[in-house]
Order: sequence, then C-alpha cells, then structure tokens
Amino acid sequence: MFDFIRTHQLDIMLALSAVCFTMALLLVITKFLSKRRKWILVMMELVATSLLMFDRQAYMYSGNVTRTGLVMVRVSNFVVFFLTSAVVFGFNLYLTDLLTEEGKLEKIPKRLRLVALLSIIGMALAVIAAFTGLYYSFDSMNVYHRGPGFLISYIVPVVCPFILFSVVRQYKRYFSKIIYTALVIYLMFPVAVGILQIFTYGISIVNMAMVMVSIFLYVFTYLDVNATVLHAHEIEMQALEEDKKSMKRLFDQTATAFVAAMEMKDAFPKGHSAKAAEMAGRIAKAAGKNNDEIDEIYYSALLHNVGVMGIPDGIIENANKLSPEQYEVFKRAPIYSEEILSNIREYPILAVAARYAYEKYDGSGFPEGLKGEAIPEVARIMAVVDAYDSMTTRSKFSNPLPEPIVREELIKASGTTLDPVFTDIMVEIMDRMAAEQALTEKESEDEIEKAILCSAYRDKITKGILIANSPVSISFFAEPRKNKDSDFSAPSIIVFDSYDRRIHTNPRSIDAYKYTEYGEVWFDGHYVSTEARNMEAFVEDISEDSSDWESGKYVIFATRYEDHVKISMTDGKKDIDVTIALPDSSKFAAIAITGENCYISNITVDRSDEETTEGDITRIADMVSYIQRMESDIPNVQIDSYRSAYTEGVEIDGFMEIAFHSMSLPASNLVWHCPSIVLYYSEDGKVSGPGYREYALIKLNGEIDKNDLYARNSFTMRKLEEFPGWDAWKKTNKAGLEYEVELHYKGNTLSLKTTNMGIEIQNITTVVDGGDKVYAALSGDMVAITDIRIK
Repeated sequence: MFDFIRTHQLDIMLALSAVCFTMALLLVITKFLSKRRKWILVMMELVATSLLMFDRQAYMYSGNVTRTGLVMVRVSNFVVFFLTSAVVFGFNLYLTDLLTEEGKLEKIPKRLRLVALLSIIGMALAVIAAFTGLYYSFDSMNVYHRGPGFLISYIVPVVCPFILFSVVRQYKRYFSKIIYTALVIYLMFPVAVGILQIFTYGISIVNMAMVMVSIFLYVFTYLDVNATVLHAHEIEMQALEEDKKSMKRLFDQTATAFVAAMEMKDAFPKGHSAKAAEMAGRIAKAAGKNNDEIDEIYYSALLHNVGVMGIPDGIIENANKLSPEQYEVFKRAPIYSEEILSNIREYPILAVAARYAYEKYDGSGFPEGLKGEAIPEVARIMAVVDAYDSMTTRSKFSNPLPEPIVREELIKASGTTLDPVFTDIMVEIMDRMAAEQALTEKESEDEIEKAILCSAYRDKITKGILIANSPVSISFFAEPRKNKDSDFSAPSIIVFDSYDRRIHTNPRSIDAYKYTEYGEVWFDGHYVSTEARNMEAFVEDISEDSSDWESGKYVIFATRYEDHVKISMTDGKKDIDVTIALPDSSKFAAIAITGENCYISNITVDRSDEETTEGDITRIADMVSYIQRMESDIPNVQIDSYRSAYTEGVEIDGFMEIAFHSMSLPASNLVWHCPSIVLYYSEDGKVSGPGYREYALIKLNGEIDKNDLYARNSFTMRKLEEFPGWDAWKKTNKAGLEYEVELHYKGNTLSLKTTNMGIEIQNITTVVDGGDKVYAALSGDMVAITDIRIK
C-alpha cells in the first residue's frame, strides 16, 4: 500500500486538496451553521488544503537547483510544518465553539487553553526551524533531510490530540452521536498515521490524513445539521399536528354546541344528529374515502339540518302534517342551511351537502329536483343517512321501526329515491351491526329485566327470552302484593314472536314488529292458546317432600326443535309440561315473564350448550311442509330461516342453467324472503363440507354476500321497466314464481345471470384461492324450492 501511495501521492494530494477547497467554498454559502462555526470550519478546510498543496510543491521541486526550486522547497516545507500546528489550533477553536454553544459552558476547560498555547508554540518553532535547521536541512542538490530536532515537530500533532480527546470524552453528553464520531476520527486517525510517519520516509501520510479527516469533519457536520433540521422539522410538524387537532377539537365542540341549539327546536330528540354523523362517517369509510374526506362527510351530516333554525316553530313541531303552504316554507330549510354553512369557507362541502341533502335519486326531491349522479356525492350519502336516521330514531311523530323493516325500506328505496351504491353500503353496515349484536345469545339475554313490579294484569312484562335449539333455564322469585280490588296474585309467562322480542298491543306496533302471540301459561297449569297451531299442557302435583324448595321460587326450562316448543315449569308444588306447535318452522318463539299483583325479582337466564334432537319433543301436530310437489333432477328443499337448508350441490362445468319453482312461506314478509344461490367449493361437493370455500351467496332479490378471501365478485343489479314494485314482488313470490339462473364456468371465472320480475342480476366471480371444481347450491330465507331442473 505504501508503494502505491508513494507512486501516486502527488495525484492523491491534488485530489484531496481539490475536494477540501470545494468544501470550503460550500461552507461559505451555507446558512445552516452559526457564523462563528462556519468561518472556523472554512479556516480549517483552507488550512488543510494549503497544507497538502504546499507539501505537494515540496515534493515537486525537490532536487530542483534552480532559483525557483530553491525558494519553493524551503517555503513549502516551512508552510507544511507551520500549518501542521495550525490545523490543531483550528480544531481547538472548533471544539471550543461546540462546548460554548451546544454545551453552554461559561468557562472554557484549561486543557483547551493549553492546546491553544502549544499550537502557537508549534507554529513559532516552525519559524525558528526554518532558519536553524532544527527540523530539516537541504543538501547541495536541494533535497530535503530530517534535522536533529525532527521529532519535536510531532509533539503538537501527536500529544495535543490526546489532550483534546480527553476533553471530548468528558463532555461527550453535549455532542450528537454524529459529531462525537467525527471528533474521535479527527483526533485519533492522524495520531495513528503520525506514529507510522516516524518510520516512513518519502511520503506525507500524516498531512494526507489531516486533509482526509477535515473532509470527514465537513461531511459529518452536514449530517449533523441535516439530522438537526429533520428533528426540528419533526418537532414543527408535531406542533402543527397538535394545532390541527386543537383546531379540530374546537371546531367539533363549536359544531356540537351549534347542533345542540338546533335540536332544542328540532322534532327529533337530542343526539340524533351525532348518530347520523357517525353513520355517515361509517358509510364514507366503507366507500374507501380517506380520513380528511371522512371528517368532511361526518361534519356535513352533523350540520346539514341547521337551517331548521330559520323555520317557524309551529312548522317544525307539526312537520308530519303540514299544509301545502307550510310545506313550501319547510322546503326553505336546506337553503337556510346553505346560507349559514357557506360562512365556513374552509369547508365548502358543508354548504353543498346542506343544500342538496333533500334531493332524491329519482329527481323527486328539492330544492332543485336534481337526479342521479347530478346530485353531489356527499348529498347522496346524506340522503341515505337521513332515511336511516328517521326510521330508527324515536321522535314526537313516530317510534323507531324494527331493523328488518328499516333494512327492507332501504332496499326498496335503493335506485329510486336513494343512491344504490351508498344504500347497499348502509345495508351492509346494518348487517354487520346485527351480526355483532347477535354474536352470542347471552349478550341479548343480559338485557332482560332483573325485576318487575306487576299490579294490574300484564301492566309490566319483561323482554322476551329466545327459545332456541339449545335449552334455556329461567328462574325468578315472586312475592304477592296486596290489591284492594283483587286477592289474586300469580306470575305467568307469555310465549310470542316479534322483531324486538317485546310484547305489543297497539295495532300499528303489532304490524310493524310482526307480533304474534302463541299463548299464555300460569304455574297452576292453566293456559290460553291464541295463535299456536296446537297447545297441550300436563300438570302433576309434587307429592314428595319439597321442604328444601325456596319459598316463592319459580323455574322454567324451555327448548325447541323445528316447529315444536317444549316448556317445563315448576313452583315447587306443581310440575307443568307445555308443548306448543308453532304455525311452521319459520316462526321464532320467546318467553316473556309477567304477573298480576306480585313483585318478580332475581330473574336469571342460563343457556345450555347441548342441542335438542327430534326425539326430545313429542309432536302434537304434523310437520308443515310446502315442498310436497313435483321433484325433478334433485330433491326439493324447504328453508325455514336464513340458510337453514340447502339443495344438493351441482358441479358447474362449462355452461349450465338451473330452473326451479320458488314459493315464499306464508310467514314471510320481507323482500329477501326469497331463494338464493351459493357458489362454493368443497371436497365432497356439499355446502360446509371438508375444505369448504364460499365464493358468493347471491340473493335473487338483488343482494350479494361476498367472500373476498377466496374470490373477487363484480356484481350488478338493475330494475327493468317491467319491475312491478317490491310489494308486488313479495306477493308474487308468496304465490309462487319460476326462476332460471344461467351459469358459465371457464378457467377461474364464473359468470351468473338471471332476470325475474324485472330484477336483472349479473355477477362475475373470479376465483383466487379455490379447489379444482366449483359447485352451486340453492338456499334462501323462508322459502320452499321445488321442481329443480338442471339443463
């Protein structure tokens, strides 16, 4: 390596000098360093450049006996020895500046003063050596030779760095890691090379090393500055982000207060605007909007009705029964909302959403009667949210509708008064919410009242406890309460079905919640059958000693298999076994606890993990079947509840058509009570068989349940001109309807097409992780499928 350096050292010196000088120029124009430190570094880079350039000149003119050669050799060697100490002096200034600026030291360490003194002495000795031959001499051929005091010249470049290093180590905590590394390299590398220089003659590795570390110091300084700037930028961004959050909190609080003032005269209860805003945010997120867009849509939903503050109180309080003239005044609300919100210029979307929130997808809305996608997207979201909110929020005009009815109304409005894309998202959100709520039966059973005080007959009734295929145990205590009008006191149970698992007596509520009461049973064996198909009760007196039975304790066991319910009851004196035949297997059943002149307390509900089988309940009525019809290629199937049964799987190989007759069951009342088709793979070709992978479930009313884990689905539903409306759709499906579904499978792509009663459905399924075959099976919800033909 030394031979290579000796051969090319002049070129190496020139290159290092050029780099060092360039860095000095860059330092002059930099703005990221303090003025003092910048000029110290400039001085250090120029000293290092000069050191190497004059050292190079000394080698170039060595042996040259001309006048120029004689002068250049002597001047160059003097400058080299002088600047060697000057380099140390410059670094001492740099370190002093670091400690006073970053370290905030008020008193400079004495060791730095010592190094400064030694550096000055070193420079003075270089002057003396130039005239005395202390460090070097020249022969008659103008060739350099070491002098008797040559080693003295190494005291400053070797000893002083050790002194400086001790200072660096002591005050390490004041330096960044980058600067500390640069300082150590700057001090230790030349020392190591200096020791080698003592034993190496003819090459200036110390001087080259000093220039190299000067370059490194420049680079590391810039790295440190860059890190400092980035850190400062991060702090600034954090501050800006905190300011942004603070402003958002302020805006949120202001908007909330504004809405609270609005809701004081709104027909809806307090908090309904926040509920609508939350739902709008969920729709926006599901639609793939970014966080800023979600916030804009959230606040648009929160504030879009502020214009009601400009509507007279009499009109707001009677919004459900307005005269034509009053309705025209009410229609000014979105205009007022726009005028109010247009003052928030940072969010122009608020005013846009407010103005067009009452527009309808079919053009029947106001104030401009816009249609379809001419309505701004945010307003189309607002319309869906308003529809959902008005149906699910209790107001002075109406009670909230059951979730199934709300879902059906949204499906009916999809593509007519509401944007179909955002309506479908709203329905999907509702389905997820329903699934989360029904994760365990226990979650809903926790809502059962723990105690009720019953005076008049059925004046207090608990929420219903679902009777399912897994047996449920219910226990409670009942204490008599005196009544001057009656001495009778007893608890009883009501067996019924309704969407909200509540007892209803109002005709409108009975219709809305599809309330059906099967009967009522008392603990003495007395019962009343209402809409049960059949009902039997067996009463047995308990003859054995029951002294250990707690006074006032009542226990109920209930279970179900298909369309039969069995209830066992006891009060410690009598055992009652009740069997109820429901209208059909599609109906649900629940038990509500009530009584007369009694206090019912400590109501507890426990559900078993076991399943009731066919032989556990004695039949008291024949199974209701709607599939006693012609069978064709595969057996008929009756689906009493959502996906409770499936046809045999049919492998799809190329083109295939499945035709069948469908009849929605008599108890059906919703648009999705219709057939559906499942696309899937399993090893045995059965739904839920080994290795089951479901690609899609397509409901033939125009809905799809997708599984993005195994496939990608491109689904479209279109209402044709011949579509008669959803009420006629449900009526025709109850009477019976012929369906045809076309399927085509090639490669990994499966296309499906069907048109029925003006509903056109097309879907393309691309299988991304499946088996070697694809199957189709028919299922549905509350529907009987017969005469299934495979073509």
